[in-house]
Amino acid sequence: MPGPVFLRGETVTLRTIEDEDVPFLQETVNDPAVRHGLSASQPMTEQAEREWLESETGLDSENAHLLVCVDGDPVGTVGLMAVSTQPGTAEIGYFLSPDAWGNGYATDAVRTLAEYGFQERRLHRMYAKVLAGNDGSRRVLEKAGFEREGTLRDHWFRDGRHEDVYMYGLLAGELDHGE
Repeated sequence: MPGPVFLRGETVTLRTIEDEDVPFLQETVNDPAVRHGLSASQPMTEQAEREWLESETGLDSENAHLLVCVDGDPVGTVGLMAVSTQPGTAEIGYFLSPDAWGNGYATDAVRTLAEYGFQERRLHRMYAKVLAGNDGSRRVLEKAGFEREGTLRDHWFRDGRHEDVYMYGLLAGELDHGE
């Protein structure tokens, strides 16, 4: 059962991730369609997923990871990672189960978390990395106002070849609220 609502978007709620949500996250991140768009290259066991979540959300962590829910049901996750409070920067990442793709949920989750990061966490800049072939993720970021800032050439290796990774950035005040 997803935890309490932490943020509300237009179509999604962002909830705390609870221990009972780990099997959903493990299943989703291991889905070949999802994994192909991520930098995940190894299978994730339930124990490894649980340990990763604990390291990312523990009391000593500045990071924030939330469950993306639609009508109370989990469809994915969105998070702020590598949070650096002095310069006010963080990386934003997300993934949804394939059944939830194409409905605008990822864009809503990114906008909602970005607004929280800028307003509540006093971040100045957020960035995201996207594998060159992940057109859906590029569209999510561009709809939220992120700009492509550069290319990390041959930065990632998967499917037997090196791939470019695109860097996207968003400054406070540039967030596209979709109005």
